Amino acid sequence: MSLIVQKFGGTSVGDPQRIRAVARRVAQAAEAHEVAVVVSAMAGETDALAALARELGGPAPDPRETDALLATGEQKSSALLCLALRQLGRPARSFTGVQMGLRTDAAHTRARIRGIDAERIRAVLQSGAVAVLAGFQGADAEGNITTLGRGGSDTSAVAVACALGADVCEIYTDVDGVFTADPNQVPAARKLDAISYDEMIEVASLGAKVLQIRSVKFAMRYGMPIHVRSAFHGAAGTRVVAEESVMEKLVVSGVTCDRNQAKIRVSGVKDQPGVAAELFGPLAEAEIVVDMIVQNTAHDGSTDMTFTVPQGDCPRALEISQRVGPLLGGSSVESDEGISKVSVVGLGMKDHAGVASRMFRILADEGINIQMIGTSEIKISVVIEEKYTELALRALHAAFMESGF
Repeated sequence: MSLIVQKFGGTSVGDPQRIRAVARRVAQAAEAHEVAVVVSAMAGETDALAALARELGGPAPDPRETDALLATGEQKSSALLCLALRQLGRPARSFTGVQMGLRTDAAHTRARIRGIDAERIRAVLQSGAVAVLAGFQGADAEGNITTLGRGGSDTSAVAVACALGADVCEIYTDVDGVFTADPNQVPAARKLDAISYDEMIEVASLGAKVLQIRSVKFAMRYGMPIHVRSAFHGAAGTRVVAEESVMEKLVVSGVTCDRNQAKIRVSGVKDQPGVAAELFGPLAEAEIVVDMIVQNTAHDGSTDMTFTVPQGDCPRALEISQRVGPLLGGSSVESDEGISKVSVVGLGMKDHAGVASRMFRILADEGINIQMIGTSEIKISVVIEEKYTELALRALHAAFMESGF
């Protein structure tokens, strides 16, 4: 009998009626497969628990106790799903992260998985029951409850699938699969039958909310196929697989945007070795992720450093830059949160010339100025004014996805 791991997000288990619907779907799958299910907290539960932690513990509540609190959200939904399955006559047993043997490091609220002792889960599956697992959580070497950060249930599900040697990890969500663009912004977007791990990592890192990037990296490392499907109907979704398994290698497979970006410019720093390290070292120490970087050198021997960071990190990044910049000869430091990053992604870009020039021409024809450019083997990203984001998405999608490019 094949073994599948199914993961249901917070919207899918958002109320008793939806939990019953998930139970029916799981029970049906269990007729033909061994099934382990990973669940998120009910929609809004984690935010409510985090708010309680801040109310009673201050703006930066103790991380250990915060993790102990946040983990109860997934424990609640896993127990409720077990009860619903039992009402349908399907044996089921729930597991917390500790009970399922998911081991992590000790980085509370953002822990990394170290391993899974899956023997208890295997025993339940071999008995014919469904194993229902609380996602998003585990325990460190001291037995303290830890959580994996936002989107951690996706990572839990893929890790469990790898530990069990499952045939596939099915991620059920509130969308039908992975689309060529966000359908809410680009009505002509279409669902992809398959996408490679590399493409999915790029799409996830560029702002798409379908899958958590860590889960895709985990799946790619262990060769675990992912099937992204809708929790609300039975149609096939999008398979996330190895590159050689993607039959339709489009030049561009997706157009995406990230509005959660801010730009900082440090002007007039010295153009000499070590300056970049002196500027970006303190940012790294503050755990601020810098994305795109552009350096412009002037004739007078000075240079301007422009870089992007997540909007939430902009105040700290600005403060650090204002402190460090003058020490490097900088004349001014400016920030701009009115930007977004628009990207095109596709395996076919590896061996197809002209994508960048076409992208730049399309944006120029729409009167959209490009402020920064970043590239990888299968991605081209540009920073533009935020107000032009939707126009850029639709124009690029029409040119690359609807014209047969």
